[in-house]
Amino acid sequence: MRRASADDVPAIVALLADDPLGATRESADLAPYREAFAAVDADPAHLLVVAEDDDGTVVGTLQLSFLPGLSRGGALRAQVEGVRVAAAVRGRGLGEAMLRWVAEESRRRGAVLVQLTTDTRRPDAHRFYERLGYVPSHVGMKLEL
Repeated sequence: MRRASADDVPAIVALLADDPLGATRESADLAPYREAFAAVDADPAHLLVVAEDDDGTVVGTLQLSFLPGLSRGGALRAQVEGVRVAAAVRGRGLGEAMLRWVAEESRRRGAVLVQLTTDTRRPDAHRFYERLGYVPSHVGMKLEL
């Protein structure tokens, strides 16, 4: 795992688009992704990371954000977004290694919990997260703007 760079944006977008849900949401125009990357990269509360294979090819990505709040005694929460592993390397433990890294980094930064949302149409992802100890404790709500 390493911090993503602007040069990784095309590979990250390709990972985001490489599934049935992402294929309908993502765009071929990299300009808005580059702008979003710059904003994420400039904010110390957000960390966009990639995982590389032995050849240096980006095969995984996720965004880890740290959210201060007043609930839970003023606790810091870690929010995971955009977890993706390249289809060619799924089932080899990379996703698990990425989420274990998330837990370690979150603890190191003082977060008391890691939270994430996963689309209701991703039952395999639900099983994966539950196997790693994540609990489906809340119902996620979104408002498209």
